[in-house]
Amino acid sequence: MLRTLFLSPPSFNGFDGGAGARYQAKREITSFWYPTWLAQPAALVPGSRLVDAPPHGLEIGDVLAIARDYDLVIMHTSTPSIRNDVLCAQAIKSEKKDTLIGFIGAHVAVLPEQTLRHHPGIDFVCRHEFDLTCKELAEGLPWDQISGLSFRDKDGEIRHNPDRSLIHDWDAMPSVLPTYARDLDIRKYFIGYLLHPYISFYTGRGCPAKCSFCLWPQTIGGHQYRAKSPEVVGREMEEAKAIFGNRVREYMFDDDTFTIDKQRAIEISRHMKRLKLTWSCNARANLDYDTLKTLRDNGLRLLLVGFESGNQQILDNIRKGVRLEVARKFMKDCKRLGILVHGTFIIGLPIETPDTVEETIQFACEISPHTIQVSIAAPYPGTELYAQAQQHGWFSDDSLVAESGIQTSTLSYPSLSGSQIEDSVEQMYRRFYLRPKAILPIVREMVTDPQMLSRRLREGREFFSYLRERRAQQSAAHASAASR
Repeated sequence: MLRTLFLSPPSFNGFDGGAGARYQAKREITSFWYPTWLAQPAALVPGSRLVDAPPHGLEIGDVLAIARDYDLVIMHTSTPSIRNDVLCAQAIKSEKKDTLIGFIGAHVAVLPEQTLRHHPGIDFVCRHEFDLTCKELAEGLPWDQISGLSFRDKDGEIRHNPDRSLIHDWDAMPSVLPTYARDLDIRKYFIGYLLHPYISFYTGRGCPAKCSFCLWPQTIGGHQYRAKSPEVVGREMEEAKAIFGNRVREYMFDDDTFTIDKQRAIEISRHMKRLKLTWSCNARANLDYDTLKTLRDNGLRLLLVGFESGNQQILDNIRKGVRLEVARKFMKDCKRLGILVHGTFIIGLPIETPDTVEETIQFACEISPHTIQVSIAAPYPGTELYAQAQQHGWFSDDSLVAESGIQTSTLSYPSLSGSQIEDSVEQMYRRFYLRPKAILPIVREMVTDPQMLSRRLREGREFFSYLRERRAQQSAAHASAASR
């Protein structure tokens, strides 16, 4: 067994680019998601170590000191961060040239040839669902016998082994929670809408939905939901309670659509109630009242819901599969039951106009989830959105983030420029949050919870600082464009 390090490398200041991040960028407030994609193969490899540098404040020197003790380094990368991650890999190689270094992640899953050809310091990449590929690498199997592996052989030739089948027996996959407890400081992970400290993890992979922009199902997890049985999840939660006790205030089931199998979700929720654990999960905006009530009665606190747009034609274009009137009823049911909702929206989807942006802002204010996240449409390689942008000439830039790590718009439409898309994000945040209907619930939250009081004040400062930084970035970009 090779001494194996699973690494999420240092990156931009405040950049949440780790495995598990829904999109890789600097957040509006301090936010770090757990390295879910790295943790699962780490749990499969005895004696391995998981290092998540950004939330733990580790710099390149810290990582180099750690990496010296390992034979095999497997790094998570992404489209916005790959240039930075390659520099980290090169630094590790320069310190210890016989270290084997490879990448995992959506970017290299769809661009293995390009990655290896352009970055000679990288020895291999693991394609698609890579957990068992990583395990076999750590076990020292000959590389030409490992499915799902692309690598540079002894003669420098790039070779691509056959694809690996998706994992179907998820009950046989070990829990990541002991790995979290061993290698991560849970106090370092913040998400604005989750209680702190929280823990997020997967109980399965794959999403039946066919949203054109969504990265993970199209590049790694596939469109078939494969999951652990409720009994196994229940045992894992018993273990989690034994490990973490009362230190964890909330557990987040991060499966793309945890509630797609309603009966399974209900059975898992009964385990959560039995263990007296507070929990949250991803859900689509079409869950029925009776299911919502049962989940609420069994400890559900919050749902993370992708509404995306307030324009039905845009939702149909991206194949979201949800009607606006159904989403409105869903939100009324959640409010009636006291279930909080964090709503996510995307500006710049095909084909956005000033009018559709206005519809989205008005829709968000109308349904008024407890908190929102507004993202810029990100055409990642391997997604249908990326292919559409290439076909129709929508690309205005080739970088998903600026040098600061702040997300930028790479798309531009005849009716809405990239800079207008970026401006609309700030406009939507301001119009949503600077309303009594949005402010009062947050104030009540702060009054009743001293931890939430200090946290929301900090987040407020960070949020307005982020908006100032984004505005300065846009001004610099406009000035640069004018000078050309």
